[in-house]
Amino acid sequence: MVNLGTALLCLSPQAFIIYSLLAVVGNTEAAGAWVQQGCPPFSCGHLQGIQYPFRQKGDPSECGVQSYEIICSDARAIIHINTGRYYVTNIFYNNSTFWAVDANAGNSSCPVPRWDQLPYSSSGVSGSDGNIELATVKDAMWVLFVNCSKVINSPTTSYAGWYGYPPVTCHSAKNSFVYAVRLNLELGQLSDTVESVPPSCGYLGIIPAGDSRQSYILSSDDDVVDVRAIARFGFAVRFPFTAGQWKLSKIITTCLADSIRHFKAQFNGASIWGKGSSVIWSEMYFLRCVYGNSGRPELYWPILGLLSAIEIVKYIIVLAILLRFVLAPLAVWIFLAHRYWKTRITIDAVEKFLQMQETVGPMRFAYTDIVAITSHFGHKLGQGGYGSVYRGMLPGDVNLAVKILCRSMCNGEDFISEVSTIGRIHHVNVVRLVGYCSEEPRRALVYEYMPKGSLDKYIFSGKKRFSWDKLSEIGLGIARGIDYLHRGCDMQILHFDIKPHNILLDSNFVPKVADFGLAKLYPRDNSFVPLSAARGTIGYIAPEMISRSFGVVSSKSDVYSFGMLLLEMVGGRRNAAPDQNSSLEYYPSWVYDRLTEGRE
Repeated sequence: MVNLGTALLCLSPQAFIIYSLLAVVGNTEAAGAWVQQGCPPFSCGHLQGIQYPFRQKGDPSECGVQSYEIICSDARAIIHINTGRYYVTNIFYNNSTFWAVDANAGNSSCPVPRWDQLPYSSSGVSGSDGNIELATVKDAMWVLFVNCSKVINSPTTSYAGWYGYPPVTCHSAKNSFVYAVRLNLELGQLSDTVESVPPSCGYLGIIPAGDSRQSYILSSDDDVVDVRAIARFGFAVRFPFTAGQWKLSKIITTCLADSIRHFKAQFNGASIWGKGSSVIWSEMYFLRCVYGNSGRPELYWPILGLLSAIEIVKYIIVLAILLRFVLAPLAVWIFLAHRYWKTRITIDAVEKFLQMQETVGPMRFAYTDIVAITSHFGHKLGQGGYGSVYRGMLPGDVNLAVKILCRSMCNGEDFISEVSTIGRIHHVNVVRLVGYCSEEPRRALVYEYMPKGSLDKYIFSGKKRFSWDKLSEIGLGIARGIDYLHRGCDMQILHFDIKPHNILLDSNFVPKVADFGLAKLYPRDNSFVPLSAARGTIGYIAPEMISRSFGVVSSKSDVYSFGMLLLEMVGGRRNAAPDQNSSLEYYPSWVYDRLTEGRE
């Protein structure tokens, strides 16, 4: 009795596949054998029109393939496969197969299964025509016979309707019990079957038994296996189809379908590594099929190029999927995370400052409070570069001015600057900050209401609104407010934007310095102020703010702006129009030149 492990090594289909892949390049001489000149078809019994790759005994050597030689005896076609004789009962040129039946199957009521050689060759038939494949079809069914020293009483496995181990009574004897197992080598059932065989059993033999379409012959409900019926049923064998019979498109279609079936058989149930390798194996199978069966060796490189193009397309598709569903979302996530992180830094800085201000500074309002105070922003007082101003009212008829800061103009630094400076000031000539609101991205400042509005609408109106005494009183009030900012607080506050628009008037025309968006806090003992960029409005900005060649930035910068404001109050016109070219002559130099020339 042959050891089962040794038989497994002999029957492994992977060895045949590897050897077949090595035959891809083939022999260029094989191409000439596909075109048969002077080799007419022949007949044998019921088989009519037998042609390439078959030949009959006595044909010229250039006709057919030697290994496919048919001997016609008693109107029956006989072919030798390995060392066995088989009857050719039918030939199917449409799918390149023929049906073979063991010639010795009818000589015995219980044929002995072969074990030394399988009745087919899948590694090729050697000859002058190169390697020509001669093998059972891919879905061939097989019957494995095992010889056991003990009786198997209960079924241990099942395959497509044949359960357990049906006994083969005609081969069984005392202390020797023969059983049969059906399997499909293409689906890799051999190794699974071997693992499930009881240890008391050994390998006896194996024979082909049709294909999956004729599986009913192996699925009967009988308790025993009819070895003779199986052997006489036969099996299908493949042979190379010819380029003369099929067009190239048909060859490619057939090979593609076969490759897909081959791929599915290997892919199902395989590991991740096995799934990947099954793709490569199926592509190589397709290349070998088309090249080997077309009879045109010049197609090798075009087919290889086609497979390479398919590989490139696959990589492009995988890359596109990777970019679409992995890298693109990751990039968006990183962008949003970075943007949130930057915003969070500003928000954290503002919130930290506001928490410190809550105990000593102005009142903090919720945004819903702002909406209620302004009656849903129903009364708009004005519009500026930093936002819109609305009139509001607290309980007790306390009038307020609420400035809603623009999102594009308001940043955390300017907001902190205004709240930190004006929030600690209490002077009759400085507008009072009642409260604020900060709920990202909405921010607002709540001031005491100035019913008379800003100074600029009075001095630039073209009508004389104030007497000289009133103008002097307003000028002194502004000066007191600026002086308080510079010397009346613990820290020196530089406004950097003194102009008529930022001077508000209460109901009695008392001036109040407002709008501290550009203000900065500095120690009072500092003689100069470090600034990285110019601040202020053209026409009022001090020259040292533009160029350090005029001197250092200090509290005198606000005094210069105040002086320009006084000139506008006295002259009743603007020193510089908002749209004026900044390259025009410097205004103080212009005044000096006109005074020295005696001109107005």
